[in-house]
Amino acid sequence: MAEKKTSPIVKDVKSELVFTKKNYQLLLISIAIVAVGFILMMGTTGDIYDSRRTLLAPLVVLAGFAFGIYAILKK
Repeated sequence: MAEKKTSPIVKDVKSELVFTKKNYQLLLISIAIVAVGFILMMGTTGDIYDSRRTLLAPLVVLAGFAFGIYAILKK
């Protein structure tokens, strides 16, 4: 019986990250924007129906989430 010569399979495996450094920076910025939105939502005054709590803070949070989606999809 003839023996088969098996050559070692050499694969050029590079440990590439899914995201670049810029993507991670943008994700951290988006997390900070969302955190600012939640801090605005907490508020310091006792008025529950303050325009900052009901209008500004949710818009800031949504902007932070939208920026996070942009940071993920950016190539």
